[in-house]
Amino acid sequence: MDKSLLYKIALTLIPNVGPILARNLIGYCGGVEEVFRAKPARLKKIPGIGEKTANEIHRADVMGKAEQEMEFIEKHKIQPLFYLDENYPARLKDCHDSPILLYYKGTADLNAPRVVGIVGTRSATDYGKSVTEKIVEALVQSDALVVSGLAYGIDVCAHKAALDNGLKTVGVLGHGLHTIYPSVHRSIAKKMAEQGGLLTEFTSDSKFEKTNFPARNRIIAGLADALIVVETRKKGGAIITAEIANSYNKEVFAVPGNIGNTFSEGCNFLIRTNKAILLDDLDEFMFAMGWKQENGKPAARQAELFAELEPDEKILVDMLREQKMRIDEISARMNRPSGIIANSLLSLELKGIVKTLPGKVYELC
Repeated sequence: MDKSLLYKIALTLIPNVGPILARNLIGYCGGVEEVFRAKPARLKKIPGIGEKTANEIHRADVMGKAEQEMEFIEKHKIQPLFYLDENYPARLKDCHDSPILLYYKGTADLNAPRVVGIVGTRSATDYGKSVTEKIVEALVQSDALVVSGLAYGIDVCAHKAALDNGLKTVGVLGHGLHTIYPSVHRSIAKKMAEQGGLLTEFTSDSKFEKTNFPARNRIIAGLADALIVVETRKKGGAIITAEIANSYNKEVFAVPGNIGNTFSEGCNFLIRTNKAILLDDLDEFMFAMGWKQENGKPAARQAELFAELEPDEKILVDMLREQKMRIDEISARMNRPSGIIANSLLSLELKGIVKTLPGKVYELC
């Protein structure tokens, strides 16, 4: 038995200890095993740890449940991914609240060069399904890994389209790998395990709860270079995923829809509030991500071919000559509101001087 893995699993089972607090424990104690060896008096001195949590760490049933989980993952050939492991998804490592331990069954490389998350309503319209299929077809040229949540509607449509087009696709689950929800997606989940994968942070004895899904959504957002929202209500789960993706500085795109259509309200809201880039041209999406170059040639560097630039634009160009930068970094250095900076950057993009990279990073063309 891998005793190191046993302690890693046990750490995730301690009540009231989430990913952030777990990292804190590991950092203060010097390792996962050391967390369980530390005396309660020492643990209580760690920020965020109270007497109740300190005592929970030493409860025997935590280790017992961890042993049962070890048996489950060995029996079903599931790959555990600890956040300090080399094969843990690198994009997730940059997210402050990412899971410290993931369970993975599949063949896809979670560190693929290009990863796109596609999410949307469970009540997808024919239009939404058609758009999803076209988006996935366009991704074939970039050989992107397609990530979604294996839910009804847009999610499963994205997975099916990826399988049909020979792309690998990963489903992030809001429950353990002991089951598939919804059950009607078991057959597609089986195909995905062979042409992609299934990923979760939940153990096999986890109860199926709706509260698991926001946690699931953050993994989808964290895994992707870009998140595409196809259809959603204004308060749908896809909106939560988009909000999380924005907090991670990921690129977020939304497909516009008809005014008055319930399942277009969310996308239109994201676009109107500048929380997502309008997606109505798939070639433009590929250019925006830096995944396609016109006529197969690198875009001409135009930063030296200025006509007349506004004062803020000149400052931005000088800053971007030094290095690539995120909008929040630019805003802080210029001491200007991010909204004003965004307008200047958009103007420079339209002039062909600046381009956007994944993660809302800007550089000169």
